[in-house]
Amino acid sequence: MGAAKPQQPPGALPWAQLTSLEAFSILHRMLMLILSLLIVSLGCAFYGTSLVIWTGASVAVLLIFGVSGTVPLLGLMVTALVFALIAVPLNVVAWRQQYLSAPMLKQYLRMLPGLSDTERVALDAGTVGWEGELFAGNPDWQKLQKLPYPELSVEEQAFIDGPVEQLCDMLRQWEITHKDADLNPETWAFLKEQRFFGMIIPKKYGGLEFSALAHRAVLQKVSSISSVAGSHVAVPNSLGPAELLLHYGTEEQKNHYLPRLARGEEIPCFALTGPTAGSDATSIPDHGIVCEGEYDGRRVTGIRLNFDKRYITLAPVATVIGLAFRLYDPDHLLGDVEDIGISLALLPRDIEGMEIGRRHMPLNVPFQNGPIRGKDVFVPLDALIGGQAQAGHGWKMLVECLSVGRAISLPSSSTGGAKMGALATGAYARIRKQFNLPIGRFEGIEAALARIAGNTYATAALSRMTATAVDLGEKPAVPSAIAKYHATERARQVCSDAMDIHGGKGIVLGPRNYLGRGWQGMPVWITVEGANILTRSMMIFGQGAIRCHPYVLKEMEAAALEDADERLKQFDRLLFAHIGYSIRNAVRSLVLGLSSGRFAAVPRDRKTARYYRKLSRYSAALALVSDLAMLTLGGKLKQKEHISGRLGDVLSQLYICSAILKRYEAQGRPAADQALLAWAFHDSIYKIQVALGKVIDNFPARGVRVLLAMLVFPLGRRERAPGDRLTHKVAQLLMAPSETRSRLCNGIYSSARAGHPVGMMEEALPHIIAAEPLERKLQKAVRAGEARGISWDDQLRSAIESGAVTANEADILVKARDLTAEIIAVDDFDSAELRLGAEVPESIDKQHAA
Repeated sequence: MGAAKPQQPPGALPWAQLTSLEAFSILHRMLMLILSLLIVSLGCAFYGTSLVIWTGASVAVLLIFGVSGTVPLLGLMVTALVFALIAVPLNVVAWRQQYLSAPMLKQYLRMLPGLSDTERVALDAGTVGWEGELFAGNPDWQKLQKLPYPELSVEEQAFIDGPVEQLCDMLRQWEITHKDADLNPETWAFLKEQRFFGMIIPKKYGGLEFSALAHRAVLQKVSSISSVAGSHVAVPNSLGPAELLLHYGTEEQKNHYLPRLARGEEIPCFALTGPTAGSDATSIPDHGIVCEGEYDGRRVTGIRLNFDKRYITLAPVATVIGLAFRLYDPDHLLGDVEDIGISLALLPRDIEGMEIGRRHMPLNVPFQNGPIRGKDVFVPLDALIGGQAQAGHGWKMLVECLSVGRAISLPSSSTGGAKMGALATGAYARIRKQFNLPIGRFEGIEAALARIAGNTYATAALSRMTATAVDLGEKPAVPSAIAKYHATERARQVCSDAMDIHGGKGIVLGPRNYLGRGWQGMPVWITVEGANILTRSMMIFGQGAIRCHPYVLKEMEAAALEDADERLKQFDRLLFAHIGYSIRNAVRSLVLGLSSGRFAAVPRDRKTARYYRKLSRYSAALALVSDLAMLTLGGKLKQKEHISGRLGDVLSQLYICSAILKRYEAQGRPAADQALLAWAFHDSIYKIQVALGKVIDNFPARGVRVLLAMLVFPLGRRERAPGDRLTHKVAQLLMAPSETRSRLCNGIYSSARAGHPVGMMEEALPHIIAAEPLERKLQKAVRAGEARGISWDDQLRSAIESGAVTANEADILVKARDLTAEIIAVDDFDSAELRLGAEVPESIDKQHAA
């Protein structure tokens, strides 16, 4: 028999009679109960279930433990009481609204950042697409895979292969930038005849009515050979009178202007920027006063305009000018409002009082660009785009159209430039030799080549996905800012790396140079259509945080409701949905960080599943960090541009990675492209880690820093930039013809027909590669004493005589040498020939066309 339990004094508590083993057993069962409740809570949070489901699941756990008698009744009751104190107030809506939501609404109204009317218009102007999934923290990858990946129509492809190819044949970069400082008259006539300025205009008005994808393809190809021609084609099809007329013009305005614009009878420009209103376009001092005046011999009610604009592309040659100004009605001729607001009007070039025709010279890239000034210019009210009904709505009109134009023009042009840089630099790195090796074999050059390839791959995917969004009916405000900023920045990096690899070949200007003017002009593309610093630090996250967040904009709208009861009701519903969303993202960030994303729902492809897992993890991290930043900083976040810029970087890289994966999947998952995909993806993921790390390290609140570090990087910062082996693989892909290289650089002008140096280099590349084994054979013969002589020609003759090289092999070597000499050659000039406008020397012109 066991020993009897010692007697306890009267009134002693029951658990005081327990042995150590029994006490441990009860404690263990209580811990199991608490752990079960915690697992249920974490599971509900991870999958974002409703409050009711979490409550029901937790009650079920308590019932299971209670019915089974696994834990003591007292312990069960205490646990249930604690749970009830939390769950009941949250589920009783009336109590929750009165005691939780109402005080929080008051605090929210104090923290809410003030939004100007222009900011509200900007927020309301766009739509939310795939970027909303990324910002919400739990992207549905099936939605991405189901997004269409359209191709050009037969008509559009015929235009690319016909008129666009013909245009590229006509373009001579050196003549454009040095001799003429413009396109020649024949090229201008061709652009008008083939309706390049009417790509977005419907056929019923005489336009081409192309898709955004075709618009992108045209700009990509033209810009790959001439940024001047690319700019002249882009502007009429971007933010300009045609786009504005299509959306807002009266029928009379459409019928008058659109056919003329489509045929090139009218050349449009749009005047927005002025000396004191650049990025802050809404502060324009240009103004119009509603008044009576004379127009075409009639006395009419109109607008007297005074304005000073600059940096206006196509202004020197424009025949119809779109003008943004602030409209005032001091005599109340139109109504009770005096300050009507920003308005848009169309002015003919020859109108009295307007000064137009002078040019700016933007970094020796002489696209038509210049100032427009007007003093007491009088126009009738029907000059307003959309007529009097659209007076004061100019900013909304501009923002809605700008997101579409920004999504196509510069991203497409940058893609063309990047692809040309990749094609040319890969070939040059194979053809140019030092120390008897192609320079592309040196690791320092490999690093730059890999950056060129990876950035080109990402830029092309980004610009295509954003153009597709336009074709799907989106007004992609946030993606267009992402595409504008990152396409131009990546193109700048491609150009920089290409220049470094080409060395002297890149810096000596002349007909043989295909990089220098692009390098000179890169700051132009960085600056126009929203300066990149502003776009990154204010626009991407500034708009994304409100537009893409599933609750923030709705909460702001609820807080603005006039009916107090309805305001509290709507705010309460959104607030607790938002709290659940935040808890979900915190749990998902932690769990996916600990598990390397293994619990995320992703496509089950063996090669790409790990990529989708990483994106799911960092999507949750972005949602979490963004929420905490908005919660703790409130309205001050607008001024914390370091934080907003870095969070914008995270959103941008997530979007770019999505575009990369979409491209890879849509192209049939080519195995030969896996190295390119991996380099571009890991480069972006590493940038995400860097950006999130800097947000956390510099977060103003120390406690939040510690919390975010644990939730976002529970195992530390383990992402790595692309490694040396991968860099080597990617670099080599650029240096020889292949399907991968063709896919990477497709859609640009690469013909040698008109003497374009890159086209000539492409034709020469296979011959030079074929000669490489023979070059090594000749070098071996020289070392063996079978080929003697001081010069290369002497050594080759000696090798033929000794039988080390056959006559046929010698012909191949001579051809490769001659081709190489022409490719690496640079131009030189008499001093007089370098004057702007000097004729291209006949000898050089013949060489160029040979």
